[in-house]
Amino acid sequence: MLKVIVRTILMYIFVSISVRLMGKRQIGDMQPTELVVTLLISEIAAIPLQDISQPISIGLVAIFMLVLLEILASVIILKNLRLRRIFSGKSVAIIKNGVIDQKAMKSVRLTVFDLVEMLRMQGVFELDDIESAFLEVNGNLSVRQKPKKAPVTPEQLEIDAPDNGIPMTVISDGTVVDSSLKFLNLTRDDLNIILKKENKTAREIFLMTLNKSGQSIIIERDQKQ
Repeated sequence: MLKVIVRTILMYIFVSISVRLMGKRQIGDMQPTELVVTLLISEIAAIPLQDISQPISIGLVAIFMLVLLEILASVIILKNLRLRRIFSGKSVAIIKNGVIDQKAMKSVRLTVFDLVEMLRMQGVFELDDIESAFLEVNGNLSVRQKPKKAPVTPEQLEIDAPDNGIPMTVISDGTVVDSSLKFLNLTRDDLNIILKKENKTAREIFLMTLNKSGQSIIIERDQKQ
């Protein structure tokens, strides 16, 4: 039993590090080669866990080689456009100048229902609003709306919009997030001053966001928990 526990811990740590080395993509955002390597890693990692007679070193070496090959392949593909198209494919224009390319949809096996669903996920509910749409290599749909339907920007209205920066989570479930404070060039003392004005303590807060202009949103913790 102890052997199984030690093997599981070692494999968990090694696979976690391996996936981390491959990047931070979500499963749905992976390139084809990354997805293949991820699936192979999961299969190889299961072998020494299921059969304790197999040396764990074999699985570790195999996983290490797969990660090494993936990193090497990504570097080569980055410098060679032809290889990138072979291994990763290319984006496909589904809608051009407001017209759906039915031939392109058939080539990527995309149904009308799939297209409508993906458009809704982009916040577009009317086909007439779209100027162009591309099915990317990772399966996501990139949409450009027609100029008359696109959101108006402050630049078009000739308005100087204030730049408040990105709201950062500075407190999560009562815990101060130091990395967010560092991003905002603040210290814990600065945060305490803000909390004192709000008559709150970090432990009383479930979620607090703060931007570089000092604007904050505070959600108190549920006292029933």
